[in-house]
Amino acid sequence: MNYISDTDIRNIVEKVIAQTAALSPQPAPSASAQGADCAADLKRTIAVGSDHGGFEMKNSVIAYLKELGHTVIDCGTHSTESVDYPDFAFAVADQVRQGHACRGIVIDAAGIGSCMAANKVPGVRAAMCVDYATASNSREHNDANVLSLGAGLLGINQVKLIIKTWLDTAFAGGRHARRVDKITEIEKKFMKEG
Repeated sequence: MNYISDTDIRNIVEKVIAQTAALSPQPAPSASAQGADCAADLKRTIAVGSDHGGFEMKNSVIAYLKELGHTVIDCGTHSTESVDYPDFAFAVADQVRQGHACRGIVIDAAGIGSCMAANKVPGVRAAMCVDYATASNSREHNDANVLSLGAGLLGINQVKLIIKTWLDTAFAGGRHARRVDKITEIEKKFMKEG
């Protein structure tokens, strides 16, 4: 099986980002869109967590993020011993909610359960991404602040492409900010006051 090299990934990502920027104007993000921009000192801090099924990929993702110059908060797990994915998805999402990390990445075997758990945390917009197009869309249109990955579905080179695209894609704001605000309003309807 042929695998794509890191250089090929970089070239593809740069081309996609350039094409996306050329095709769509990038209006300023809405001030009301929660998480539209992280504080300057946190901009490169990313919380990462996985269950046992994502443990090996988590370690590769952390190494890749450090290679890209990011600070990483490792929320566990720290072995392949069986654990429950909601615990680690919550740990990552809570780091983002509290503002300790600008963004988060959760990994389990399929990516679905961790995405669901992370989305229960107020202020978190987790997106399960399977390619550069879903990664780009989740950021540009939905201002996703947590990325969910399925270790059993994706190879490491594809994951690197997804992560690079997700991190490099800005929220477009404009009409998308109105829609993200509506997501936040739905969330607020079910939150306890005070």
